Amino acid sequence: MLHVLSHPLANHWLAELRDAQTKPADFRRVLGSLSTALFLEASRDLTTVPRTVTTPLAETVGRALPASPVLIPILRAGLGMVEPILSLLPEARVCHLGMFRDHATLEPVSYYLPSAADIAGREAFVLDPMLGTGGSSIAALELVKSWGVRSLRLVCVLGSRPGVERVRAAHPDVPIYLAALDEQLSDIGYIVPGLGDAGDRQFGG
Repeated sequence: MLHVLSHPLANHWLAELRDAQTKPADFRRVLGSLSTALFLEASRDLTTVPRTVTTPLAETVGRALPASPVLIPILRAGLGMVEPILSLLPEARVCHLGMFRDHATLEPVSYYLPSAADIAGREAFVLDPMLGTGGSSIAALELVKSWGVRSLRLVCVLGSRPGVERVRAAHPDVPIYLAALDEQLSDIGYIVPGLGDAGDRQFGG
């Protein structure tokens, strides 16, 4: 299922990210704000269990996560989404996944795979600012599924319609969360109008 975030602040932040004049420091800050909003939406249906707590006045029953979720940022662009989410959930497990796109074939190439020894049975979020051709997302989702996670969500700032359709065909069971959906890809696989290369925009090239 595709979820596109509809909120005035999300629209405001996205306009800042699209602006070619936005400096890397401001880009990182705004990406963090938007990532926080997206994660709150994507985590809306996380599993919780009852937890008895004692307030200063009485005992009551609240709700708690039975296990911390797993964040899987696709390097390097996904790095900018991690820290803001960790500020909400510091106990989350982080597994960095290294991939780059071959500019000749537009297919993903893996160069770093994390250890997944303690991930089975957890709820997981793949993080990548851009869902362009969909190749990296498809490969990442396939890998994370092989780890035996309980559930899986893909969280991106911006997606292209062709890329989203490709991911949904390959992984129809994985919800996709976006701030916006653009209609086109360029001949080299960039989202149009998009916001450029999210990694370069964050880190200055």
